[in-house]
Amino acid sequence: MQPDIRSQTKEELETRFKTWGEPAYRVTQLLKWLYADRATDWDAMTNLPKALRALLRENFLLQPIELVRKQGARLRGDEAASVAQARDTTQKFLWKLSDGSFIESVLIPANPALYSEPSDRHTLCVSTQVGCAYGCKFCASGLAGWKRNLRVEEIVEQVLAVERQSRVESREPRAGESGSSPRPSTLDPRLIDNLVIMGMGEPLANYDNLLKALNILNAPWGGGIGARKITVSTSGLAPQIIRLADEPKQFRLAISLHGATDEVRSRIMPVNRKYPLRELIPACEYYQQKKGRMLTLEYILIAGVNDGLDQAKPLAQLARRLNAKVNLIPYNNVEGLPWERPGEAAQENFLRALEKQKVAATLRREKGGDIDAACGQLRLKTERELASA
Repeated sequence: MQPDIRSQTKEELETRFKTWGEPAYRVTQLLKWLYADRATDWDAMTNLPKALRALLRENFLLQPIELVRKQGARLRGDEAASVAQARDTTQKFLWKLSDGSFIESVLIPANPALYSEPSDRHTLCVSTQVGCAYGCKFCASGLAGWKRNLRVEEIVEQVLAVERQSRVESREPRAGESGSSPRPSTLDPRLIDNLVIMGMGEPLANYDNLLKALNILNAPWGGGIGARKITVSTSGLAPQIIRLADEPKQFRLAISLHGATDEVRSRIMPVNRKYPLRELIPACEYYQQKKGRMLTLEYILIAGVNDGLDQAKPLAQLARRLNAKVNLIPYNNVEGLPWERPGEAAQENFLRALEKQKVAATLRREKGGDIDAACGQLRLKTERELASA
């Protein structure tokens, strides 16, 4: 099978172009088409010679992912009157891959449309696997099992495809250009400036493909997203955390903790049986020591499971030990699963309990609960609809 062109680094392309007898500046032109223009068609690359385009077509794939569904969080009150604001809400994208598999990405504005100002920062939540093998009891991603790892280009393409889709919605293509491949003179600025690798799948279980994709998205010739604006999340794969700590790039790390004791964590996260807290926490300490950056502990609040105030003290102890901030996330209900979101009072009480213990903590307010925003929900819903059709 031919490799996809977006799985190649600049150095790999330079080596290939050299064997073809092509000058180095042709690589720069190609990369501009791929990552600045977000082109999806070889023929759109009009400043590349036809013979070179033919070589590229013979040796590489250039396959965009297909948008199947897009859902945007509902606005409240008179906010719905503004089309511009409607575009500035949390949005979930369901993509179809070349083998027919489905994955999800979620675009999260820094300032959702409940404010008068448009968002000045956009974060994309990116998937790394089709399904998930780790079986967290509260998560929709693994309900249909694990199918495969995403390839490098499928991770990279999520960013390009969201930006491409945004451009299509924001303006009509000019004469002579397609909706997906504008001329170099009509470039749009980057929409996405932050990445969180927290979508479907366990990112560190697809380590090699993930790191290559992130290096492409970080590179100035690629996505141009700063390493410190890229956060990798893991359910707790201790050996890979140590490996990530030894990488030269300053990627941020988030731990999907969801339980401050082994008893609670093992109840809802099978990975804790292999990597209990006595192994996970030292790996996190090693990462923090190597990088010198604050970690994030992701903590989904589930009613009657981990939202009791008795859990706040051990969570605060872990946060202080790791110099970590805590991100509290009220559970998004998933059809077919028994778990429920705590009431707002319980959420606020848990937040205050952490703050009283001098822990930096935030409580995520509603962002996407009405758009099947939990990881894997929209994919699962679509697959069930197709199966029953």
